Amino acid sequence: MSLITGYPAGAQVAQNDAAHMEHVTPRAGAPSSFADLTEQLQPAVVNIATKQRITVNNNPFAGTPFAEMFGNRGRPTTREAQSLGSGFIVSADGYVVTNNHVIAAEGGGEVEEITVSTTDGTEYPAELVGRDADSDLAVLKIKSDKPFKFVKFGDSAHARVGDWVIAIGNPFGLGGTVTAGIISAVYRNTGQLGAYDRYIQTDASINRGNSGGPLFDMEGNVIGINNAIYSPSGGSVGIGFAIPAEIASPIVDKLIAGEEIKRGYLGVLIGPVSEDMAEALGIPENHGEFVQSVTSDGPAEKAGLQPGDVVMKVDGKDVTPDQSLSYLVANIEPGKRVPVEINRNGKRQSITITVGERPSQEELAKQTFDPDSQNLDSQQGQSAGPGVIENALGLQAIPLNAQIARQLGASPDTKGVVVTAVDPSSDAAQKGLQRGDILLTANYQRIASVEDLEKVVKAAQAEGREAVLLRVQRRGQQAAFVPVRLNAPDKK
Repeated sequence: MSLITGYPAGAQVAQNDAAHMEHVTPRAGAPSSFADLTEQLQPAVVNIATKQRITVNNNPFAGTPFAEMFGNRGRPTTREAQSLGSGFIVSADGYVVTNNHVIAAEGGGEVEEITVSTTDGTEYPAELVGRDADSDLAVLKIKSDKPFKFVKFGDSAHARVGDWVIAIGNPFGLGGTVTAGIISAVYRNTGQLGAYDRYIQTDASINRGNSGGPLFDMEGNVIGINNAIYSPSGGSVGIGFAIPAEIASPIVDKLIAGEEIKRGYLGVLIGPVSEDMAEALGIPENHGEFVQSVTSDGPAEKAGLQPGDVVMKVDGKDVTPDQSLSYLVANIEPGKRVPVEINRNGKRQSITITVGERPSQEELAKQTFDPDSQNLDSQQGQSAGPGVIENALGLQAIPLNAQIARQLGASPDTKGVVVTAVDPSSDAAQKGLQRGDILLTANYQRIASVEDLEKVVKAAQAEGREAVLLRVQRRGQQAAFVPVRLNAPDKK
């Protein structure tokens, strides 16, 4: 990583420079000890503490006409809060890399002070240089009359499953702690479908407070930044995630240089091609990503991308679980025209999209489809009696009319059927369908009646398909596609 520092070129050498590491790095097999490696690297790893001022609203009626009832007793108060995390120094003049969430304030709060502590116990006030919420990275700056010991980023692209790694950080605020393990997976996708949902997974123990600390390979290179854990208990269960160096390093360079970080954007809500989705569409599983909806007047809509399309390639690169659509597009310069290969109604075709600029995380969150939301009003009415729909899908439904549509927050001219009951043991229930949902299409066929839905289900059964793709409209949300597995037809 190239950095502009206040020290003469060549005057300082990184702690993990090859010249330093020659005699402390085991070259093959399981190392007999990590002690020499740790001794060399640990001085560049730091603890990070913040002091925050949090505003607490004590008025239970805040925002209502009754707020004044509590008088002074109900006025907001403030309290102090603290956070602890880890980081590492990447230049002799004191640039420190960590996670954004380590130095971010709690909701409604303000960070008043950031302190960086080195392994010798020295504390330094830190200045926030830059932060990037999308990648969860931040850069701090500390100052000293003497040069700092620092480490360099390595090449995570060559990391392999089974390679030894060590994690150094500040778990639970205990101070410098070293854990060792192996790489469990590379480019692990956690299912969040974000622009940077692409991690190195390790079984080296990572716990609360390790966030922002480095993950080293056996040559002493920083190949990852410890970021998160998967844990039902809150402690390490052997599943930790680190941001790969190949993602982090260019972003860190831009933050240090004060450059704006711009990312590509299509304006689509996407989902994986699951087994059920693949069965419903008749395409291979885990190939491409499914377009649930298209943002109005966004780059994708302008180029002709439609809900129901499966995006197979972007700019010549395959869309896979290891290389998601969000990741590929985020790394394309806004304004560039790129070819996008799609599968539409079973046919491959290519369109050209001018990539836009990615909005903030807050703006993107508003586009999320939540199939588990329970905040729906539903229409009481008589459902169709037991038949194809109930037996095959575990649903009961009635035709949609203008009155029901208005009650459900839909346009009066919306065509479809309304779900009035869902069998809790059905796949439809497992997928989050509930009473009050409007079914607009089934396997891309528009539905104007229960009979229309029955025809699609019967056709799918006749073709031997095990799932049907429904397009579901829910109050206050964009319509989304949901694949629902079919129950085996009754034999009489």
